Amino acid sequence: MPSNKHKNRVNKINDDTMMPPNKQNTPSQDYEDDEIEEMQDMDFKKFMIRTFISFQKQILELQKSLLDRIENLSRENEILRKNQNETQKLVEQESVIVKRNQNEMKSSIDQMTNTLESLKNRVSETEERISDLEDRAQENIQSNQRKEEEIRNLKNIVGNLQDTIKKTNIRVLGVPGGMEREKGLEGLFSEILAENFPGLEKDRDILVQEAHRTPNKHDQKRSSPRHAVIKLTTVKHKEKILKCAREKHQITLRGSPIRLTADFSSETLQARREWRDIAQVLREKNCQPRILYPAKLSFVNEGEIKTFHSKQKFKDFAATCPALQKMFKGVLHSETQKHDHQYEKR
Repeated sequence: MPSNKHKNRVNKINDDTMMPPNKQNTPSQDYEDDEIEEMQDMDFKKFMIRTFISFQKQILELQKSLLDRIENLSRENEILRKNQNETQKLVEQESVIVKRNQNEMKSSIDQMTNTLESLKNRVSETEERISDLEDRAQENIQSNQRKEEEIRNLKNIVGNLQDTIKKTNIRVLGVPGGMEREKGLEGLFSEILAENFPGLEKDRDILVQEAHRTPNKHDQKRSSPRHAVIKLTTVKHKEKILKCAREKHQITLRGSPIRLTADFSSETLQARREWRDIAQVLREKNCQPRILYPAKLSFVNEGEIKTFHSKQKFKDFAATCPALQKMFKGVLHSETQKHDHQYEKR
């Protein structure tokens, strides 16, 4: 705008110069024009001053705004820097902690690995020891089995020796104690023969070699009388007397009942007792069972005499014979359970 005014003023002077004299302004008109121009210059200056002041204010405000913004940015930058430093410190601390934890974990893993290795070694050693113990146990079992077999063989040998020694003996059961004081056991035996077998009493070949009472090994306070053992000179005479006793069924001494049996070792007696239940069943079925010397079972089966030395052989034979299976249904099974129970108790 001032430049336009300046141009108008210049144009006006030019116009005045170029105008003809008759058309030029008078002095009063010149004065007025100058005054107007002066007033216009003053307004222009004031306008310029106001404009400058306004620009200056705007610049100051802008400067202030920029300074505030710079200050805010500086403050934010400082905060960011502090946060960055703190974050870096935290990261470093966490890194240290993580590294320490990694070291601890590595150490723990190493310890666990060593422990596992040690446990593996111990397990291997334990397995080896268990294997050795199992081998020793097996050896001990086999050794015990051999010893038991040897003991059984020795018992059988001893039992056979005792049976051989007692082969001519007769055991008299039920003779009251003290009766032998007058005549002795030999005299009592002769009295038994005279009372029950008159024909045998006259046989001069039947001689008593020795007579005694059995020792009371199990119960010293036992009220029943001890057995009397009569040793004859020959087995033939013993068998003859026992045959007569079986045929008569009831033997007495001075009217009191007594029993005559063969004298066996304890092992043979036990073996003979084990045939008792089986012999009872066979007797009920008219199979004519007999317990032969020393502990053999003999009976008649389908018209044929069968003899067995052990229960196991009898069981094996009964398993192949339907008639015996039916006859001994449940008996042999209960016998097996009873034998197993006795073995467990031992």
